[in-house]
Amino acid sequence: MDQLTPAVTFILLYGVSFGIVLFVISIGLVLTLGLMRIVNLAHGVFAVLGGYLAFKLPALLDIGFLAAAVTAVLLVLLIGVVLERVFFRWLFGMSELEQVLATIGFCFAFIALLTFAFGPNVLATKYPEWLSGNVSVLGRPFPVYRVFVMVAGLVILLSLWLLFDHTSFGATLRACVDNQSMAKASGINVNWYFSVAFAIGASLAAIGGIVGAGMLPLEPLYPFKHLPLFLTIVALSGFGNIKASLVVSLVVGLVDTAGRYFVPELGAFTVFTLLVILVLWRPQGLLMGWK
Repeated sequence: MDQLTPAVTFILLYGVSFGIVLFVISIGLVLTLGLMRIVNLAHGVFAVLGGYLAFKLPALLDIGFLAAAVTAVLLVLLIGVVLERVFFRWLFGMSELEQVLATIGFCFAFIALLTFAFGPNVLATKYPEWLSGNVSVLGRPFPVYRVFVMVAGLVILLSLWLLFDHTSFGATLRACVDNQSMAKASGINVNWYFSVAFAIGASLAAIGGIVGAGMLPLEPLYPFKHLPLFLTIVALSGFGNIKASLVVSLVVGLVDTAGRYFVPELGAFTVFTLLVILVLWRPQGLLMGWK
């Protein structure tokens, strides 16, 4: 028991912080698939773009990390709005295969652009001094950086809860997710709500890419390398189910951390084994029906 307690503490702390990062990045993809039914395999582009901008802008503009992070998120939001108008909306009505091919092609083009601009290697990232060091949590040292990730995640969760559950915008967006045809028949401008949701998803992905760079290193292949994890969240959450995606993200984070802790030689094999089992058991989503 004495040997098991530190292991459980480690898995809980590191698994929850990793799960929060996965949730923040993946929630935009959950919304996109749920609202517009577009299979956007290029969603990781927004995360890695936000990360690259946040860690490159301080030297380019001579500004601090927080200012660079805010600027990066705003830039990704604007880029997301433009791309939704000129590219992703063009995918309306296409078959799933055509959507997959189009977004994969976009992903390849972006990877080539990043590689040309910054090289093929992992980007060297350095967080400010106030995010370095450790604090004592549950009797063991825990990185301040991961505490920051958890606090930032809680703030984002609270903001999303207030936006989607306690505003007319959230109620209307949920109506669009639940029944797009009925929403259109009721006079709701579904396309406008999708544009806003897409911009929110892109900016959240950027935030996840920035705060999660210590767990998911930034590199040109980032959109493909971590895509299976993002799709795992979507597959187990059910399209458009925001609350379920939080629970699933935490489960995936805990399972992945536990697997790497107890059987490190298997790497991510444990979490994808879980995915196969759960998809066979609950193909409609792990918590489908939970609103």
